Amino acid sequence: MADGDFTMQDEMRRAFAILSGKWKLEIMWLLHQRVHRFGELRKAIPGITQHMLTAQLRELEADGLISRTVYAEVPPRVEYEITAKARGLGPTMEALAAWWAEYGASIPPRATTRGRKPA
Repeated sequence: MADGDFTMQDEMRRAFAILSGKWKLEIMWLLHQRVHRFGELRKAIPGITQHMLTAQLRELEADGLISRTVYAEVPPRVEYEITAKARGLGPTMEALAAWWAEYGASIPPRATTRGRKPA
């Protein structure tokens, strides 16, 4: 295979890498529902630290999956929303939700051992 030739497996590996991370899919799911401010996201995701949320949001923004809007207000207001590119993942998210509705109850829960304690 010549340089520049990619197999579907290579392409899927790239896609998985963009969406990998403990919190990215949950962030994407929340932003798929509506625009959120930083504090709203932090409250909506039990166990995530401020540092990790900031890192995951920056990576998603760098990959073009979310946009960040800063409003010139005091105190500053920052909103995050899903981009048109990421909206293309909507059917995938809906398929995952349907799969979970059907099979989620059969999967044993895992104990959360990392991140901040839920309030």
